[in-house]
Amino acid sequence: VRRSGLQIHFTTLSAALLVIMLLSMQVKGAVVKTAGPVGGGNQRPEETKGTTNTPANDSDPPFLGNLLVIPMDGSHWVDLKALAQEMGRRGHRVTVVIPEVSIRMGPGKYYDIVTFPVPYDKAVIDSIMVANKDVMEKSTVSFMEKIQKRFTQFQKIKSFLHTTAESLLFNASIISQLEQQNFDAVLTDPMVPTGALIARKLGLPIVNLLRGIPCMLDMKSAGCPSPPSYVPRFLTGYTDKMNFKERTINTMVALLEPLMCKLLFWQFDYISHQFLGEEVGIAEVLSESAVWLLRIDMTLELPRPLMPNMILVGGINCNVRDALPEDLLPWVSGEHGFIVFTLGTVVSEMPEETTTIFLEAFRQIPQKVIWRYTGQIDGNLPDNVKIMKWVPQNDLLAHPGARAFITHAGSHGLYEGLCHAVPMVMVPLSAEQPDNAEKMASRGAGIVLNVLSVTTEDIVQALNNVINDTRYKDNIKTLSELHKDQPMNPLELSVYWTEFVMRHKGAKHLRPAVHDLNWIQYYCLDVVAFLFTILLLLVVLTVKCLKVCLRKLGGKRKRD
Repeated sequence: VRRSGLQIHFTTLSAALLVIMLLSMQVKGAVVKTAGPVGGGNQRPEETKGTTNTPANDSDPPFLGNLLVIPMDGSHWVDLKALAQEMGRRGHRVTVVIPEVSIRMGPGKYYDIVTFPVPYDKAVIDSIMVANKDVMEKSTVSFMEKIQKRFTQFQKIKSFLHTTAESLLFNASIISQLEQQNFDAVLTDPMVPTGALIARKLGLPIVNLLRGIPCMLDMKSAGCPSPPSYVPRFLTGYTDKMNFKERTINTMVALLEPLMCKLLFWQFDYISHQFLGEEVGIAEVLSESAVWLLRIDMTLELPRPLMPNMILVGGINCNVRDALPEDLLPWVSGEHGFIVFTLGTVVSEMPEETTTIFLEAFRQIPQKVIWRYTGQIDGNLPDNVKIMKWVPQNDLLAHPGARAFITHAGSHGLYEGLCHAVPMVMVPLSAEQPDNAEKMASRGAGIVLNVLSVTTEDIVQALNNVINDTRYKDNIKTLSELHKDQPMNPLELSVYWTEFVMRHKGAKHLRPAVHDLNWIQYYCLDVVAFLFTILLLLVVLTVKCLKVCLRKLGGKRKRD
């Protein structure tokens, strides 16, 4: 009887192990079957030919392709223009599609432009730009009124972006014209996914150039794992070393990210349905992207998992420089050097009180100040301050006379300051700017000021510290050397991967299998349920076997 109970137990255990072994053999067989043709040793030599733009031999001409560029306006245009210009300079045919009215976009030397009409004029854009100075106003209104004001401004910007996108997407004439030009790829910024939608419509691979999307839609669309245990979320200000409380908050923010994405892109999802004629959302469209060129660098960013089609190109435009205009040459010379002051594309003026605070601070320093500002200046302008409607920021920071950089800590300015090793005084305003500023300050390369409470003394002291305390210059110089110590500069790297996608009509071999899994398969919940069921079955059968054995033993003792 004892043998009988044990036999049942071992038979059940053997059956379970046999099932697992058979499943394992099936999986292994499937892997071998898939991997054989791709990595087998019988591949012919001609199939492994190099894929650079350099000819394989003198008789092969270099690859010259046809690139479509759908850019985003404002500072996002800076890097896209740099890459489009370089692609055109190398002989590729580059076509850039822009609205007839824009903030910064326009013609270039090495690319053609196609313009489309929009139902607004320059005055509408100016009104949106002016509204951004409200962020710096020291208002006494209630918290709820501030929230309502910010929400109204956010809705105004969203409406502007949607209107611009629809003006292009539903312009049948231009879409038809683009369809006939046989492009090899689409280069775009997916923060506004117009280019991605057009790429899907035309059946073209997508090359994305971006800093990031607030709800981490870029990481999700690329299939990139982002564990909240050590990947800090947008606007939290956390590092990759979080305590229990921070991990709890970070996890809650991560759980809310799908809702944030829905709020940001639900209207684009609707536009996608109309434009493509299929029930497909923006996340699914972006998941088909061939390559993601990320305008970040691990010199400033925190280490985290990235997919093989995600390429780091932070500081892509650092080496795109021109000679300084003649009228600026007297301002960049002198014993004490000069300071560059810009707050980005969307903030070109400040409230009167804040402007006065900065002007009073500039009167107390020996350096000259080159300031991008379009607002009114009441009173006398200090002799050491030059006001310009637009400044060649990168060219100025590259000049050896640059002593400090007052910036809003946008990604472009931050990487230009990093590239040229100029210490910074940062006044972050919105979006990812506070996070950017804290990263730079934590590395001892700059000082962060609160624009809502800043005083003249704060500005003077901060400038004196970053200019006269050699630690700031030494730290930013060390970071700059790390940033520039790469086998290929970011612009060259961006060109290589863009050409790669154009040559091969995509990069499907870099696309992870995560896109083909549902959430149950991704988290292996079905496997967990299966294994748990087997374990539960083994436990139940073992208990039953033990009961039978104990019952038989008990009966035998009674008979004895």
